[in-house]
Amino acid sequence: MALKTLNFPIHWRSKPSLPNADRPILRIPPRRSARPASPVVAAAANWNNGFRGIGDGGAASAEKGVQKNVDLVTLGNLCVDIVLGVPSLPPASKEDRRAYMERLAASRPHKNFWEAGGNCNLAIAAARLGLLCFTIGHVGDEIYGNFLLDVLHDENISFVGMSENVDSTANIAAYETLLCWVLVDPFQKHGFCSRADFSEEPAFSWMTKLTEEVKMAIQQAKILFCNGYAFDELLPDLIVSALDYAIGAGTTVFFDPGPRGRTLAHGTPDEQKALELFLKQSDVLLLTSDEAESLTGIKNPIQAGEALIRRGERTKWVIIKMGSKGSILINRSTVSCAPAFKVNVVDSVGCGDSFTAAIAFGFLHDMPTINTLSLANAVGAATATGCGAGRNVARLCKVLELLKQSNLNEDDKFWSKLIEGNSLTSEVLLLSKVTINGCNDRLVRIPISNVVFELLPKFDAACESSVTQS
Repeated sequence: MALKTLNFPIHWRSKPSLPNADRPILRIPPRRSARPASPVVAAAANWNNGFRGIGDGGAASAEKGVQKNVDLVTLGNLCVDIVLGVPSLPPASKEDRRAYMERLAASRPHKNFWEAGGNCNLAIAAARLGLLCFTIGHVGDEIYGNFLLDVLHDENISFVGMSENVDSTANIAAYETLLCWVLVDPFQKHGFCSRADFSEEPAFSWMTKLTEEVKMAIQQAKILFCNGYAFDELLPDLIVSALDYAIGAGTTVFFDPGPRGRTLAHGTPDEQKALELFLKQSDVLLLTSDEAESLTGIKNPIQAGEALIRRGERTKWVIIKMGSKGSILINRSTVSCAPAFKVNVVDSVGCGDSFTAAIAFGFLHDMPTINTLSLANAVGAATATGCGAGRNVARLCKVLELLKQSNLNEDDKFWSKLIEGNSLTSEVLLLSKVTINGCNDRLVRIPISNVVFELLPKFDAACESSVTQS
């Protein structure tokens, strides 16, 4: 059942606004034309060079020498979060939850409670680290869609619309921007609900194929990121077609199944097939320890990560997020472990997205794995010190502050138990406060002072520049 239409006028067009043929293909939609084009949008103007038609993928890139001049594109999962404090979280019953959400939607919340959500969190965090980002997805031509595009524009992130196969006779709600109600109780626990939770089909099931614009964005990207929430919006076959096209175009694929991994594993045959393909064909997998256990049946996160590496056909990295304990990165030669940074946590929403942005940065810059984890932990921790996600995700100067403080949440017993419980042949690296390199038969301790010394020069100048501009 679709979310009840909110009480404000919606200006509906029979077709979504699409770029004119004489304009750059990848750009902010026409309603942004009153604004000066961002550097990101301007950079897209030359993207037509070397692009070929459907199915050319990597061959087109190789033959024409097309440069991958965009660092990261995200697939789907674009929504507006409505962040509200509530006396209690929604009830467990599906019908009761739907009624609860419809009561919330009976009147439009004040704009102060709106925030860019979903993959916008990742894109904003990545852009603030200096990566060039595009988002692929659908937003409606209404007040929430305008808000979301404004936020992306202000963060120098370009939007690539997937809307092409539009049925003008369909329910208007099927084309509206997806809203996610982010509910926070007095104990700072979170509940989430959206209209996608109450439909048997994805929210945008009317999308059936990749547009030329979307293919171009994937072809020109160094990384395509997809998570399990994309399946709430898009048909499994469409998501798999993006995976196939990315592989053909030589684009690295990041996949985070998230909480949807469990439901996909027990979902429809198409969902199960799509999940299995992403787990085998992605270059980088990102999971929490609970998610890794649910997909492998293995409790130890290192062993679960190694199982996913062995199971994968293209998998280079498996990253296990351990919450307040830290994170682990497993590849085919080493296991890297990094304790988290100690911070006063205000809100955990968006921390995982921010973490992933830094993993993408480290991957693209060929950083040592322990450095990549350290940066990712710092970015995630910096986001946790703010309230909410979207425009509230980590800013670079806060990240650098945490790195300089180097206040690790070290727990030698935890890490020793985790490592000693494995018959590992790989080298194990552990980030530590120790001031010199140390090792034993199974473990190499990496001083955080060395890591910070290597990381800071990459960002200090950018942080000073952002402070001056603000």
